[in-house]
Amino acid sequence: VNYIYIYIYMNDLSDSFLSGEEENGIITKNIKNEINGNWISAPNSIHEARLKAKAKRRLRKTSSRDSGRGDSFSDNGDPSRGTNGTVPPTSPKSKLLDRKSRAGKGRGLPKKGGAGGKGVWGPPGEVYDLEEVDVKDPNYDEAQENCVYETVVPPLEEGDFEKTLTPIVQEYFEHGDTNEVAELLGELNLGSMSSGVPMLAVSLALEAKASHRELTSRLLTDLCGRVLSRRDVESSFDKLLRELPDLVLDTPGASQLVGQFIARAVKDKILSKSYLDGYKGRVDCVHARAALDRAAVLLKMGMGGLRIDNLWGTGGGQRPVIQLVREMTLLLKEYLLSGDNKEAERCLRELEVPHFHHEFVYEAIVMVLESKGEKTFKMVLQLLKFLWVSSIITVDQMRRGYERVYMDIAEINIDVPRAYFILEQFVDKSFSAGFICEKLRDLCPSRGRKRFVSEGDGGRFKLESY
Repeated sequence: VNYIYIYIYMNDLSDSFLSGEEENGIITKNIKNEINGNWISAPNSIHEARLKAKAKRRLRKTSSRDSGRGDSFSDNGDPSRGTNGTVPPTSPKSKLLDRKSRAGKGRGLPKKGGAGGKGVWGPPGEVYDLEEVDVKDPNYDEAQENCVYETVVPPLEEGDFEKTLTPIVQEYFEHGDTNEVAELLGELNLGSMSSGVPMLAVSLALEAKASHRELTSRLLTDLCGRVLSRRDVESSFDKLLRELPDLVLDTPGASQLVGQFIARAVKDKILSKSYLDGYKGRVDCVHARAALDRAAVLLKMGMGGLRIDNLWGTGGGQRPVIQLVREMTLLLKEYLLSGDNKEAERCLRELEVPHFHHEFVYEAIVMVLESKGEKTFKMVLQLLKFLWVSSIITVDQMRRGYERVYMDIAEINIDVPRAYFILEQFVDKSFSAGFICEKLRDLCPSRGRKRFVSEGDGGRFKLESY
């Protein structure tokens, strides 16, 4: 029995620390129950100790939020809430939906400073340092610290060479920017196929216009030293000379054109001057011999003053306006001498200025107004109708040409007194031929007419006075 009492007493002490009154009461009761070193049974005191320990355990289990609701304990240890024993209303929020910290820490700020969420690495604007290699990592390798990572471009395959470079060259014919072509070629790993670039560009230029050939010569000059070497250019022209029999089938004048490319390359110093000397007495192909002879003749003429750098001419809108006007005037004069409509059409096409054809219409009508006789009148009318039917001159360009004449007719009339009368006749004939509309015909200006009636005229108008 004594051992059991000792266990209960120690359990009571282990539950919690006692207040001063409780400690004194228990100790006093225990002292009274101990006589001569022996414990005396005291059932009432044991029962009270159990109830107090049970009440203290309940007190520890209650949350801190319920501590200020007037909780108290009765004398027998039962908790009583409120003065009337009624239970106060609890919070409407359950613990499941409560977002407050359980630990009672924090200042109510969002997690990770607002950088939380799925797939988010940090707040906006945060700069991460380079990740240091962890020496304790089981996958750590000492060679990682000295590694240098580079972007490796796989070499271009032979089957994809033409498919990749053909669009680049064709786009260059449109924009004419050699720097863009050099950047695109620099991104490719051409390898040993770099010598095929000049050959592909020249092959495409053989079937194109003269302005495109001029652009090709400039491209080869700018690429040499940046993307290509002189050895690449020489080997490329060697392949062109060997494949001339096949090129002539598609382009009959390929031999002469390749010879001009060779002469231009020698003049631009991307081919050595001794390049032609290496083929003397060693060429059996007729087409290759014709190309080399053409290049030799052009270089010899260049020594006499021929400008080989302007061999292909300047294409299209890259020429000055004054030069274009001069060439159109010469074209009209040659047509009045020859009367060949197709030749005039070919020359107008070669100018490559479809946006400037209104100038051709303007110069043609002014030439009619300044001429003396009906021959120029009829030939120019026939030429404009031919160019209209063949769709060389569009509706807009034809209309703009006539409107420009309408605007300048007052100044033209100063030098040509009969300009108004001739213009009205030409506009009427043009409308009858069907290449101008009725609205454009009605816009034709007319000078106020005066009647010069003299004896014997019978009231008739004098056409010579217009």
